[in-house]
Amino acid sequence: MTDARLAIIVLAAGQGTRMKSSLPKLLHPLAGVPIVSHVLATARALDAAHVITVVRHERDLLAAVVAQDLPESTIIDQDEIPGTGRAVEQAVAALPAGWDGDVLVINGDVPLLNAATLASFIASHRTGAAAGTVLSAYPDDATGYGRIIRSVEGVFDRIVEQKDATDAELAVTEINAGVYLFGLAALREQLAELTTANAQGEKYLTDVIELLRRAGSEVSAVPVADAWIVAGINDRAQLGDTAQKLNALIVRGWQLAGVTVQDPATTWIDLKAVLAADVTLLPGTQIEGATVVATGAIVGPDTTLRDCEIGEGARVNRTDATLAVIEAGASVGPFSYLRPNTVLGADGKIGAFVETKNAQIGAGSKVPHLSYVGDATVGVGSNIGAGTIFANYDGVAKHHSAIGSHVRTGSHNVFVAPITIGDGAYTGAGTVVRKNVPAGALAITVAPQRNMDGWVETNRAGTAAATAAAASSTTETGE
Repeated sequence: MTDARLAIIVLAAGQGTRMKSSLPKLLHPLAGVPIVSHVLATARALDAAHVITVVRHERDLLAAVVAQDLPESTIIDQDEIPGTGRAVEQAVAALPAGWDGDVLVINGDVPLLNAATLASFIASHRTGAAAGTVLSAYPDDATGYGRIIRSVEGVFDRIVEQKDATDAELAVTEINAGVYLFGLAALREQLAELTTANAQGEKYLTDVIELLRRAGSEVSAVPVADAWIVAGINDRAQLGDTAQKLNALIVRGWQLAGVTVQDPATTWIDLKAVLAADVTLLPGTQIEGATVVATGAIVGPDTTLRDCEIGEGARVNRTDATLAVIEAGASVGPFSYLRPNTVLGADGKIGAFVETKNAQIGAGSKVPHLSYVGDATVGVGSNIGAGTIFANYDGVAKHHSAIGSHVRTGSHNVFVAPITIGDGAYTGAGTVVRKNVPAGALAITVAPQRNMDGWVETNRAGTAAATAAAASSTTETGE
């Protein structure tokens, strides 16, 4: 149900220079989606009457993500006046005339902040008399954060930035988590008082807290249960730390849902992945994108699946697969490489050192060893011999090969596309197929074998091979 008295402002205008990246900080991937997408999902879960996202740097890229993830959000471009206070000031100005309620301000770089925490925070604010409420935390290391200073009675007094804190204030471990909730009227009144008269020349949102206190309004601070919930991301090290924490939460969630994860420390699962009960993930497995794994499937070890569909009871071992479908009971690996639009039918097999691309392999068919299958269809119950190459590219265009059902191909074949091999056909070892093979036919292209007796002793005299050959000849003749 929509909270008609709640507006959310998402601050996404920062440049993120400490990431040292050409990609905007908020668009760096985390569990398969941009950092800011996690925050937008939390905003959606709160079902506020209004959501406003403030952007600036690389605004088109960010705006595109916001429009996709939270289309109901209004997007505001921050002007040349810097600072979080100015961003909120512009966002407040964009709220509909006549609307009144509470304004929640959250940063776009706090992906672990969840809706349950914020709902509790909002409820705490609304049950009190504060004009503004600050979310606080007790991290293991408070270095760099503004400190929450309370009276001896435990009542919120002020926020002191680290650079301005006394030794006694630096000893305080409660910090400002950068999440705020204000009554709209009080917020609007104090935003009008903000100035850029500071060393950075910015309008600071934290100054609103001080202005409210000076005006005699009550301000409160509500501690979050776990400090990691409000951990922000400013550099690659923090991104890595957050990724590990989020992945641990995702893995544990799937474990509690009936998925066996043998080694959580080396198993990575993206946010959009879907796993059924009784799936087993072995060490070194990465489940990326919108991959779906059905019940009873075993994935790993050392396997990466990107946007794949894995059927019930399938086995995928030491494989790299992207946009592939592996149907029920099928087996893949080890050391297989499945490129986009690979489909392996039920109970089929793609074995060791096999690469496939745009290949549809029918139920029960097998490509067991050392082969490349590209731009091809293989019917049901067929077997592709070891070392087979589907030669699909003529230097200009790709061509298709169609292999029928219950076909048996010999080892070391080359299929020069476009070709068709009919149902039930066979090919001999070493065959190069350049023409269509009718159903039930045997195709062979190998010339008769010719043995040149004595060639090694004549052309490689004095070698170990020549010596061995001479000894063998003596034994065979009984000399």
